[in-house]
Amino acid sequence: MTASTVTERITHRWYARPVFFVSDVQAALRFYLDQLGFEKRWHEADGKGTVCQVNRGECEIILCEDAARRDRGRLFVSLTREGLDEFRRELAERSVPTQKAWWGYDVIRIVDPNGNELLFPLPSE
Repeated sequence: MTASTVTERITHRWYARPVFFVSDVQAALRFYLDQLGFEKRWHEADGKGTVCQVNRGECEIILCEDAARRDRGRLFVSLTREGLDEFRRELAERSVPTQKAWWGYDVIRIVDPNGNELLFPLPSE
């Protein structure tokens, strides 16, 4: 089977959302909404539940409060050069800590209060 045959066969769209486990969903929401500029899409139990979703553009993340889970997630978010420039300005205005890191290429790394990572690839010069 050639690559073009595979491409021709696939006519559906894949859709995925990561789940980040958090110790306090309300605190996590404050970080994603107030610090990173996400919007709350839904929240179970009329906003009183332990699972919700935040969105920014086409980036969707489910936040799940689960005391038994201590694992962490990592999400790569690709932005246009202009989008990344604007986002970096927002982060600076909100005093959000960031780190320049390497993950096969240069990235901006943001760590949420539970240790989940968002990595934003830097454009190559």
